[in-house]
Amino acid sequence: MPFHVYVLYSPDHNKIYVGYSGSLESRLASHNDLATKGWTVKFRPWELIHTEEFETKGEAMVREKQLKSGQGREFIRRIKLM
Repeated sequence: MPFHVYVLYSPDHNKIYVGYSGSLESRLASHNDLATKGWTVKFRPWELIHTEEFETKGEAMVREKQLKSGQGREFIRRIKLM
């Protein structure tokens, strides 16, 4: 089963969220519709602006951490401006 690192953007609140999941489709549904508590609930709706696929959970976790770093945030800003 592949794992995905994803970047969400909330245009209404100008917020970015970076996460990973083994089930991207259900995770996106949770962020936008199903969840009733948590940080992302406050900033709906979310748009998927970037994804990357990895073979292992460990690889996905490493990439998620990279995207949450200063260089990763700069990478995300460049994506958002495209």
